[in-house]
Amino acid sequence: MIPQETIAKIFDSADIVEVIGDFINLKKSGSNFKGLSPFANEKTPSFMVSPGKRIFKDFSSGKGGNVVSFLMEHEHLSYPEALRWLANKYNIEIEETQETEEQIAAKHQKEGLYLAHQFANEFFKKSLKETNEGKSVGLSYLKKRGYNLKTIDEFEIGYSPDDYNALENEAKNSNYSLEPLKKSGLIKEGEKGTYDFFRGRIIFPIHNLTGRIIGFGGRTLRTDKKVAKYFNSPESEIFNKSNVLYGLFQSKSEIIKSDSCLLVEGYTDVVSLHHNGVKNAVASSGTSLTDGQIRLIKRFTNNVVILYDSDPAGINASFRGVDMLLKAGLSVKVVLFPEDEDPDSYSHKLSNEDFRSYLNDQQIDFISFKANHLLEKTKNDPINISKTINDIITSISIIPDAVSRSVYIKKTAQIFEMDEQLLITEVQKKLRSKREPQSPNSLPYVSPKNLPSKTFQKGVKHDLSNQEQDLIRLMLSYGAHSIKVEVLNENEKSTVEYPLAQFIVEEILSDKLSYKNEKYQLIFNEFLEGLEKGLVLNEQHFVQNPNLTSLVADLTTSQNILSENWKNKHQIHTKIESDRLKQAAEESVFIFKLRVTENLILEKQQALKEIDSNESNESIIKEIKELIKVRNIFANELGIIVTQ
Repeated sequence: MIPQETIAKIFDSADIVEVIGDFINLKKSGSNFKGLSPFANEKTPSFMVSPGKRIFKDFSSGKGGNVVSFLMEHEHLSYPEALRWLANKYNIEIEETQETEEQIAAKHQKEGLYLAHQFANEFFKKSLKETNEGKSVGLSYLKKRGYNLKTIDEFEIGYSPDDYNALENEAKNSNYSLEPLKKSGLIKEGEKGTYDFFRGRIIFPIHNLTGRIIGFGGRTLRTDKKVAKYFNSPESEIFNKSNVLYGLFQSKSEIIKSDSCLLVEGYTDVVSLHHNGVKNAVASSGTSLTDGQIRLIKRFTNNVVILYDSDPAGINASFRGVDMLLKAGLSVKVVLFPEDEDPDSYSHKLSNEDFRSYLNDQQIDFISFKANHLLEKTKNDPINISKTINDIITSISIIPDAVSRSVYIKKTAQIFEMDEQLLITEVQKKLRSKREPQSPNSLPYVSPKNLPSKTFQKGVKHDLSNQEQDLIRLMLSYGAHSIKVEVLNENEKSTVEYPLAQFIVEEILSDKLSYKNEKYQLIFNEFLEGLEKGLVLNEQHFVQNPNLTSLVADLTTSQNILSENWKNKHQIHTKIESDRLKQAAEESVFIFKLRVTENLILEKQQALKEIDSNESNESIIKEIKELIKVRNIFANELGIIVTQ
């Protein structure tokens, strides 16, 4: 375990410009440095490094963080590995400290789960190759699928005997503890006692990125439709199916080499593709595609090819997952197989060379595929065609890269024989409706009071996420800056200087408010603890936290930063947020409280409808009236008109 003092020394010593400059070409741009994104293909530099803040922000891919997180993303290192890389570069000696008893116990428990999976896997492999049942049932099935022993060994495929207690008996005979096997879900407790969870199934081990087994998938060989075709391990300390892709351990090198990831549905698809020489395939293993799985793919490539069978229901169900890939900035292509074929079956019908040629020749971009697929269902019905076009526009609008959006708009216009400008207008509408209010870090600011028609709609539940974000952003960016605050002492007003962070903390605590976003609440709590010790934390305190570094980079950088040199050259003088911090803080706090108050009013009004007691009714009505007064005070302070 690397001591915190050593970690702090590594962060203090590491020059983020120097480190990142070892990997990409950076050029001075005002007080910052810019370069081409190492995580996305681009012609115009949008990768920014701030030596003052010690953070980087890549506006093409959305990645951001500190020098350690850059190494983790770019070099695929773990957090400790990245720290050791920097320590070696800056000649910092690391003396790892002794772990506490609690840390050792937790580590041992986690290690016990890994060892339990390894023990079970050795048993499954032995059962497949060395028992009569395994050879006659399991091994014969795998050979019928066309797999040879080399492929079976590469994926460590095994067989669980069709016996209630085969694994349990193996553990007892080996004097192996049953407890970790039970915690892993390999042995279950039932009404009639314990039983092996995967009995009578072909076993596909699921590996993490370092090759350790963290779970299993089990395929039944029974033809009974009432029996589930696949079982997966239950989630545990080491297995979270939302953050796992089957085959990634075996495929990651080829994915990096080919700069492409083939995404299929199941275990046998991955194994069959590898067996036939296509070694960059992974599977979501029966789960809908998740953000965690997409992040895994992005560690190795930005290019995804989805291999579909011809099942329309499956294609339609996958559209949401593909939109998630597009939103994450990945390039998505599709290969559709002939009717009644899937990647597994078709890979066995063609030679290795012909199959690889088919995959290369049949790839089309996803927007074109989606347009063609939905167009077939419209049956020339104008209403359905309109819905289809809107569906395509929605997918295009979530793509972060403007150039890619432009290409897809042009293709869609050609497919539907439409005016391209009309599609551009509709996509822009979607973009405007989704866009969050721009963080005005160094942009000209216009006060709400100066807007002639600023209104606030009552009777509507308000989303608080944007205001929570803005309050935390202000604290991170300007927490230590002083603002003048009026206070009342013995009926006399006086002006004192407060750190901005203290002002926001006291305002939030005074009304007993909190943040719904857990990370925002964590940052708020740390600011509070610092203030109680007489310290005002800055963004660097949070940038060093690996769980917060990307968030802090996002909140404290803006793509629209004007360089000081450029402004001075053209004699541009803008009133930026830092020039009117008190106003910015007060407005952010009041808008937050205004929205919280309106939400409370709605809750009380709903409670009023559900309570019959007259006495309770009167009490709630009184509370509502008081809340309305408070809401109107906040609205008046902001110069906002409350409307129906």
